[in-house]
Amino acid sequence: MKIALFGATGHIGHAILDEALARGYDVTAIVRDPSRLSTRNPRLSVVTGDVGKPETWLDAVRGADAAVASLSARRDGDNDVIPVNAAVLLDNLPAAGVKRFAWVGGAGSLETAPGVLVMDDPHFPDAWKPEAAGQGKALDVFRASRSPIDWTFISPAALIEDGPRTGTYRVGGDQLLVDANGKSQISVADYAVALLDRIEKGDASRRRITVAY
Repeated sequence: MKIALFGATGHIGHAILDEALARGYDVTAIVRDPSRLSTRNPRLSVVTGDVGKPETWLDAVRGADAAVASLSARRDGDNDVIPVNAAVLLDNLPAAGVKRFAWVGGAGSLETAPGVLVMDDPHFPDAWKPEAAGQGKALDVFRASRSPIDWTFISPAALIEDGPRTGTYRVGGDQLLVDANGKSQISVADYAVALLDRIEKGDASRRRITVAY
């Protein structure tokens, strides 16, 4: 399996990189600053590129079986770029022959009740709302897109943090998944497992899903 990975220097992106290499994938990581990626592996190629400038990465991703994007606007402080980047990738990845695309989405746009979103909860931290809203707009971009690429928008549980890789998780749809104690959580490592499993199985075509314990 050959994948192109956008955002490999981020926390979740790096976990996806580690999981992909552990599975024996060939990975092309497209990053703005290669000095921030310390991983060295014969199956890893690092390319300097900017998501918003397809000319910097189109040739590098040709031949990839799938692309994965784990993008955040925290460094730039402009959450409006999240849906813009989603549109750029949806529009341009097919030109490089990439047929599968997995997007690391947020949990804020999941429903806790019909028509009620996670980010609507009064206890949802104000500091997280701009990025959650940006991811919600990105989801709208995916759903409205006519791109021929086979995409999957993958929202994590409400709480995603460092923890063990168990390889165990549940898959849901647009509703927040909670466990028997009412908690919604998953480790970063198991989120990476779930995402790459979806690419391998191709069982969540052109829809948003969520993964949690």
